[in-house]
Amino acid sequence: MRHAPRVAVMGGSLGGLTAALVLWDVGCDVHVYERSSAALEARGAGIAVLDATIRYFVEHDPGQVEKICSTTDWIRYLRPDGAVRHEEPRAYRFSSWNTVYRALLHFFDDARYHLGAEVVGFDQDAETVQVHLAGGRTHVCDLLVCADGISSTARSTLLPDVAPRYAGYVAWRGTIPEAELSAATFARLQDAITYQLLPHSHILVYPIPTQEGAIEPGSRLINFVWYRNVAAGADLDALLTDRDGRCRTMSLPPGVAQQRHLDEMRTYAATHMARPIAEVVGSAAEPFVQVIFDIDVPAMAFDRVCLLGDAAFAVRPHAAAGTAKAAANAWALAEAMQAADGDVPAALRLWEPSQLALGLQLLARTREIGNSSQFAQTWTPGDPKLIFGLHAPGQ
Repeated sequence: MRHAPRVAVMGGSLGGLTAALVLWDVGCDVHVYERSSAALEARGAGIAVLDATIRYFVEHDPGQVEKICSTTDWIRYLRPDGAVRHEEPRAYRFSSWNTVYRALLHFFDDARYHLGAEVVGFDQDAETVQVHLAGGRTHVCDLLVCADGISSTARSTLLPDVAPRYAGYVAWRGTIPEAELSAATFARLQDAITYQLLPHSHILVYPIPTQEGAIEPGSRLINFVWYRNVAAGADLDALLTDRDGRCRTMSLPPGVAQQRHLDEMRTYAATHMARPIAEVVGSAAEPFVQVIFDIDVPAMAFDRVCLLGDAAFAVRPHAAAGTAKAAANAWALAEAMQAADGDVPAALRLWEPSQLALGLQLLARTREIGNSSQFAQTWTPGDPKLIFGLHAPGQ
């Protein structure tokens, strides 16, 4: 590029950090502004790892991949009595949000990753973007990448009519050390992503690295994700009201769920789930709740500002592609910046159409999968459309 475009990234999570790294690598002058005052942690527990999620490691330090991912060889469905309903060979990688985040952060310049730096607004003209930070500071840049997540304030500014739409269900999530499982449960779960279908519901269980990065079988964590329908309004508000009486909106963090909801969840698991899965749910110390939303946008590029990752499209987790989508947005942006020789508006015009198409098709696919389980009850074990993938099942 003829010059080094100045880039500000709003939000230092996985999508924003990946964008910062790949734009820095192609010659941009990048700074990340993260409103949290400490390094981010404990976002979402386990994640499935698709190729786009780990592309940065593959291209910069391939040996890192096996250090941050656990692996399984099977997809397995259990019946309520614990017998195998269906299984098929399928290799998947899993990790945790924390593990991937820390590994990516290692590649970036600490002096360019600004903690406690909340972006409170921005203005742009034909030549620059003025990024306003809490405390009165202003950062001038050529491109602002808004990667501030599902609750994006940037999206609210740029597209005030776009709002998250509740999908009608939530995900209960939690982990337990494999070392605390019974021998029979460990044997059943350690080599697979394990599902059970329930009336208007389903649960999946898989191994992930520990906070310290352990990935050896027997030393990992077992992560569960249990999708349960909750009516909008009073029922959802009651679930999201924490022990101190505060009603949350997007999620209920670990350790704050009301005891009555924990008791109901564990009782249902013990009564209706296969014993290995029920053991995981019943033993998880601090289950938390993630509300499932859909978000789609009519545009991602706005002259010298763009929306990336969940700030643009929030998709249901059923394709395991949320982090991969954000990473794909980032890589495509870097490629467009190179193709446009650093001309920011031209780069965003090149970048936007394919990323809108990616978000729309992924959102449609994950809606179909989620609705098939939670409402239509047409989820069929072994259906190829259920295979994880960003661009299509298995891709």
